[in-house]
Amino acid sequence: MKLVKFSQGGRNAEGVLVGDEVRMVGGWRDGPGDQAPFELSQAAPQAVPGLLASSTLSLPLADVKLELPIDPRNKIICIALNYGEHVAEGGREAPKQPNLFLRHIDSLVGPADPLVAASASETYDFEGEIALVIGKVGRNIPKAAALDHVAGYSCFMDGSVREFQQQHSMTAGKNFWRSGSMGPWISTADEVEDPRAVTLATRLNGEVVQSATASEMIFDIPSILAYCSIWMQLNPGDVIATGTPSGVGRFRKPPLWLKPGDRLEIEVGSVGVLSNGVIAQD
Repeated sequence: MKLVKFSQGGRNAEGVLVGDEVRMVGGWRDGPGDQAPFELSQAAPQAVPGLLASSTLSLPLADVKLELPIDPRNKIICIALNYGEHVAEGGREAPKQPNLFLRHIDSLVGPADPLVAASASETYDFEGEIALVIGKVGRNIPKAAALDHVAGYSCFMDGSVREFQQQHSMTAGKNFWRSGSMGPWISTADEVEDPRAVTLATRLNGEVVQSATASEMIFDIPSILAYCSIWMQLNPGDVIATGTPSGVGRFRKPPLWLKPGDRLEIEVGSVGVLSNGVIAQD
């Protein structure tokens, strides 16, 4: 199933995408959709069919706006340097454990909103990634049990302002306002048969610029999840973006930076395609 947040006419809600229809779970709520709680993302996966059965309203997908499928109360954890060829293109050594940083929800947009190219730097880069969403609370999770804690998967764009990442800090470079994205929905884990076989592709203006499978990760999804749970409690709805493969703009000759007018697509296996245009900062 595909879990969505959506809005219409100044109200927001959540639901399940079934074909070209969005079936609402719960009722309408006032306020901006991207900042409202996403209760469905925190429901136990086995409870979703029952919630869907209670749905009393279906809306055409074309009549609603899909919002960022993240609850603002949850953590957004990102993994750096997790594909061997990406490590090599930057001339670095492979990390001995997952290299982590955090993003803030204000740095992300949903599938129907544009990415913003900051005026502070022209070094705005793309990073397509596979994201997972936690479905069950856990600490010190054994690797063998890690996949039991995954509720679903989504597409993620870890937009990076390289000048600030290099000269200031990872936090600054990775958290420019509306520089990244996630969506268009969360596909529940049962739709992904083998997490190691999930494919990832990034297209810039229709041209493939990144292509990989999850099997190429230095640290696979169970290892990442188990490692994160050592030092933090993972809660339902938390997001982990699992790293980007080679092909980023920074290491191309000449560098390939995102600019206003570009369109970026992140495609993750059977999950879907996240598509965002790029605009200039106001």
